[in-house]
Amino acid sequence: MIAFIWGSTFVLVKEALNDASPLALNSARMVLAAVLLAVFYRKKIVVLTRPALIAGVVVGFFLYLGYALQTSGLKLTTPSKSAFLTGTSSVLVPLLLVAIWRTHIHLWRVAGIALALAGLFLMTVPGGRAGLADFANVNLGDLLTIGCAFSFAFHIIFVGRASQRFPFEQVAVLQVGTAAILMTVSAPLLEHPHFRPTATAIAAVLVTGILCTAVAFTVQSWAQQFTPATHTALIFTTEPVFAWLTSFIYLKERLGMRAGVGALLILGGVLISELLGQVEQPDDEPAAEPASSGG
Repeated sequence: MIAFIWGSTFVLVKEALNDASPLALNSARMVLAAVLLAVFYRKKIVVLTRPALIAGVVVGFFLYLGYALQTSGLKLTTPSKSAFLTGTSSVLVPLLLVAIWRTHIHLWRVAGIALALAGLFLMTVPGGRAGLADFANVNLGDLLTIGCAFSFAFHIIFVGRASQRFPFEQVAVLQVGTAAILMTVSAPLLEHPHFRPTATAIAAVLVTGILCTAVAFTVQSWAQQFTPATHTALIFTTEPVFAWLTSFIYLKERLGMRAGVGALLILGGVLISELLGQVEQPDDEPAAEPASSGG
């Protein structure tokens, strides 16, 4: 559901960027979401503990860092490379779990991730020599976007860890609140913020603030109590599939056979992980550890 919401609102956000700078738009949506969540879950916040606060702030920091690096990198690289490099977080999640937490990843889950990554490449990187040449040319924007992928990977991992130890409502409020504060403070430093209150811009703030942020990150915080981080990352690779379908339906864009094959590979990877990757008990989620480990 989250991937569908994010992907299907891509067209609206793209139109809203004609009236607002990226970080200003992100700041507005996150502040709105933080206020709504704080009001809705106020009873959970008043019993907040110090370990929960630390865990929520860590999750929120990586959420902010991912968005900030993605936006900054997009100014210096192409949209196709940004989309693909951001999507590599699905591969980074199991790699980080193995390298740092020494966890075991189910082989069918690895196969699903590899298949989805191949599909993501077909959907985001243009075909032909020109597309491959552009993809091979690495610049500062690409490095920033790679940092964004690492940030989102850590975000997924730490959401799972925090949600297993603390109420998901607290995790949702703290991560969005932290990201909102950091986004608002850093927007004047990283760009020339502007926001023109057109109908499109206001609609984008309301839709992304309520659905794409408040609802989405609450659902993610709840769901990752039960869903391993690797599977969560893999499910999120379906976002460009929904964006592609939305563009096809509403904008009548024809993206060709290459994108269609890529979409099928992503869906195939998710199905392999879902149907075969859970034949055995999932063991690729790090066990709960003391708060000193970062949450």
